[in-house]
Amino acid sequence: MLILFAAVCCTAPVTHAISAAVALKTRAQDEGQITGGGTAADIPPRMLSAYKRAVQQIAKHASRCRGTRWPVLAAIAKVESNHAVGRSISETGVIRPKIYGVLLNGSGAGGNTTVFPDTDGGRWDGTASGERAVGPFQFLPSTWEGSGRDAGGDNVADPHNADDAALGAAVYLCGNGRDLAKRSQLKAAIFQYNRSHEYVANVLNWIDQYTAAASQGPDMTNVSGKVRIVLEAALAQRGVPYSWGGGNARGASTGGCCSPSGKSGAHIKGFDCSGLVVYAYAKVGILLPRTAAAQAGAGRRIPAGAGPGALKPGDLVFYADAPGRDATIHHVGIFVGNGQMVNAPRPDAVVRLDAVNAMPGYAGGARLL
Repeated sequence: MLILFAAVCCTAPVTHAISAAVALKTRAQDEGQITGGGTAADIPPRMLSAYKRAVQQIAKHASRCRGTRWPVLAAIAKVESNHAVGRSISETGVIRPKIYGVLLNGSGAGGNTTVFPDTDGGRWDGTASGERAVGPFQFLPSTWEGSGRDAGGDNVADPHNADDAALGAAVYLCGNGRDLAKRSQLKAAIFQYNRSHEYVANVLNWIDQYTAAASQGPDMTNVSGKVRIVLEAALAQRGVPYSWGGGNARGASTGGCCSPSGKSGAHIKGFDCSGLVVYAYAKVGILLPRTAAAQAGAGRRIPAGAGPGALKPGDLVFYADAPGRDATIHHVGIFVGNGQMVNAPRPDAVVRLDAVNAMPGYAGGARLL
């Protein structure tokens, strides 16, 4: 039993699975990355409530599941139906008009080339002549039969109901007891949902963006002046995509090609690590070199041997292939206190808060203010 990304993508047979080539041309860019930052503001309040409610209820339906959180469900629904935007959603979660994917009759419409016989007599997908995906999470009726759950207490598990659909998606992602807080298991769950690595990358990007946007900021009660301006400027970029070579003193920008892993930022508007630093410090009139290694020569150097405990809010945090040799510095973040930094970590990620010790090769810092 599989879920089909039929509303917004093409499908093709892969053994007994359904594969999807993500085709969100207006929203997705090179390598599945996203052109703008996602926030909870782009989610209709009633849908956001459904995602959060599913997280609260999942333990009753999948007791072995761990790590379920609303950004995971929001990311799936974003890609599958754009959160049912444009539909009306009642207080009880009923979505009208209903959301249907293309009829999977092998006609080629929507890219489908495989015939899927009807399994529900048209109960959920409105037709007995074949199958089509339904609801904001785009379930196939055959999949809904096993994963569908009643979240509202009316004794009907309806894939066209926001609450029921979100809970059913959580059940499906949980499988036989996954820990969705572990990246490897989260990837496996998303791949099961739609057997496309491009789809997985796209959903993970939205998860990271919603997570970053929803995370609470650091305590800056005792931070003031120019340091506060720098930190607020950097923190305001959480959720913006990483773009290799992206970012300048004016803000996010498209980058270039290519990162050491071969990732291009040429079509992604965002920041890389040093671009974020350049932008944040430009807010207080400090113009920094463009690369992390060159930025290590600005301000007062804080040696790696002093440990992260020597850092103060606003300090730059460096990482190197060979700590102690500044020429090998390859990454930089901005320390915000409490062991955390604002970080544009890597391609296929977003600007976010990370622990200073989340990355290897700590190479000290630099104090500019």
